[in-house]
Amino acid sequence: MKTLIGQIIGNRYEIIEKLGGGGMALVFKGIDLLLSRTVTIKILREQLASDLDVVRRFQKEAQAVAKLSHPNIVSIYDVGQEDELYYLVME
Repeated sequence: MKTLIGQIIGNRYEIIEKLGGGGMALVFKGIDLLLSRTVTIKILREQLASDLDVVRRFQKEAQAVAKLSHPNIVSIYDVGQEDELYYLVME
């Protein structure tokens, strides 16, 4: 995966630094340029973006978490796709 640091996705979120990653996605610290707030951006790994089942699971995760409201669960602010880049924006 090419470096994403410094890139702007969704015409709104600037990727600042990598925080970590898991089996399905990489997690970055970002800035919401519209609202001037720090966000977390979870980006589906590039090698998985062509697998429709994985993309569906990633999108279902966003829908499931967005329905929850609890102080110990992060809120989903946005979900998007830019070319083959699938991402979630969270608090």
